[in-house]
Amino acid sequence: MAAGSSAASPWWKEAVVYQVYPRSFCDSNGDGIGDLRGITSKLDYLQGLGVDVVWLSPVYQSPNDDNGYDISDYRAILPEFGTMADFDAMLAGMHARGIRLVMDLVVNHCSDEHPWFVQGRTSRDNPYHDYFLWGAPVDRPNGRREPNNWESVFSGSAWEYNAPTGEYYLHMFTRKQPDLNWENPRLRAEVYDLMRFWLDKGVDGFRMDVINMISKPYAPDGSLPDAPVRSDRFLQPAFALSCNGPRVMEFLREMRREVLDHYDILTVGECPMISPRQGREMTDPQTGALHMVFQFEHMDIDSVPGHPDGKWAMRPVELPELKAILARWQTDLHGQGWNSLYWCNHDQPRPVSRFGDDGGYRVESAKMLATCLHLMQGTPYVYQGEELGMVNVPFEGIEACRDVETLNFFRAATTEWGWPPDRALAAIRAKGRDNARVPMPWDPAAPHGGFTTATPWIDAHPEFPRINAASALADPDSVYHYYRRLIALRKQHPIIVHGRFDLLLGDHPDLFAYTRTMGDECWLVLCNFRGTDTACDLPHPLRTATGDPVLCNYPDAAGGVLGPLTLRPYECRVYRLRSAQPHAPSP
Repeated sequence: MAAGSSAASPWWKEAVVYQVYPRSFCDSNGDGIGDLRGITSKLDYLQGLGVDVVWLSPVYQSPNDDNGYDISDYRAILPEFGTMADFDAMLAGMHARGIRLVMDLVVNHCSDEHPWFVQGRTSRDNPYHDYFLWGAPVDRPNGRREPNNWESVFSGSAWEYNAPTGEYYLHMFTRKQPDLNWENPRLRAEVYDLMRFWLDKGVDGFRMDVINMISKPYAPDGSLPDAPVRSDRFLQPAFALSCNGPRVMEFLREMRREVLDHYDILTVGECPMISPRQGREMTDPQTGALHMVFQFEHMDIDSVPGHPDGKWAMRPVELPELKAILARWQTDLHGQGWNSLYWCNHDQPRPVSRFGDDGGYRVESAKMLATCLHLMQGTPYVYQGEELGMVNVPFEGIEACRDVETLNFFRAATTEWGWPPDRALAAIRAKGRDNARVPMPWDPAAPHGGFTTATPWIDAHPEFPRINAASALADPDSVYHYYRRLIALRKQHPIIVHGRFDLLLGDHPDLFAYTRTMGDECWLVLCNFRGTDTACDLPHPLRTATGDPVLCNYPDAAGGVLGPLTLRPYECRVYRLRSAQPHAPSP
């Protein structure tokens, strides 16, 4: 897709990406906030892990209403993170170690303190006014005057009144994040120019924030239609209406022509509400626009569809459902598009607490989840601390939280929905975004886990004396060293990158089993998602096949005939079959 990439195997297919959330990674100057020099000081750690790419969450100038996802200057570094010289030194340090850098591109919206909006809101005649989405007041039976009934992702109306022009502006996130008007070709040209700015500095790609929201569903009269009325308080249908709009592929293909095709880079689009068909269209090497997408089907699996309390109304994870979702993306994109593989990021709780066991089997389940993910087809993403087996945070009260989504939820739940505070806090401990945003624990003996010498912007995880990088590095059987082996395995065996995925035992309530096949080579992956011994009766002819162990999270897995097996709690095993026999995956 881009100059310098091999059509057979572009570098980004073989890469492993590590996400750094800079505010919480490492503080170099003692102000309680992680920064660019802090990241530079830990590059040897990342090189030792074996990752190929760092995805850096936003470090641009920002008022920080949404932790940097509200950008006021796309070409400047937020001073609390450092200077442009610090950025250049970090980038040079990464490249010297063979690590590429992917920046966060946030262009569905900007900050209300960006000069475009500061000028555009002053007058309807201002040339920047049309960089944003405006609507005239409408008299409604309920006494409200917003142009339509859309609710924002972070609670409340998606419209904010602007007195100087007598209009409302659209903000699908906080009121300080006005949506950009991609219908305006001048705005698109500005975006492409700022992308070139960073790429010409040597950046190696972009993770594109909610990029499938850039095209809005305009009615023939130029208005944005009302969303269907329903009881869902937190994720109103307006969110779905604003995703995958009618011109999204047109805009992204233009971006590819104008910018992306001229650089050898990685591109991944964050795409909520996207289907495998749309993902295949977006990542098709010939006719698509991006290399891969972040889809969210498996991230929504423990929410209750249609429940009035949205994602915060939780249900147990049903493994057959999880397998079906991931297998559908594997098979539907095979040979046509490309998958991203992830269990968590800065917006998601810790996977060990969500899908594994953050108690007695923390280490085993962390290794099992890593194996299950990294052995599928796609580019794996590791979020900071995931390689340590970090767990969710037992927040004692809402005052310990910092995330705008979490704070808005707690306020709405306890003042409007009738939830007792304990219930709301339980939901936050399970699903809140701050679970992933507490400081990276480096040193068990240092205050705040060695993240900072000052008071951190958000409290360190209380488990840092037990779960930390120094202890993991010193323990050859740690989660960290298991990730190192997984990443090295991927570099050694093309079947992990290119092999076909076939799901086995799709209805099994406890086992996630699949094969990877490439030519005459076949690997079998077995993962026990339960904290009990689980019998594994493979379908014929696999039960009579023989295999050699490649990887296991327990120390004594043996090879031989794959007949009836019993997997221990959260055990995973990877076998290379001695003779790859054709087989049909079972339901």
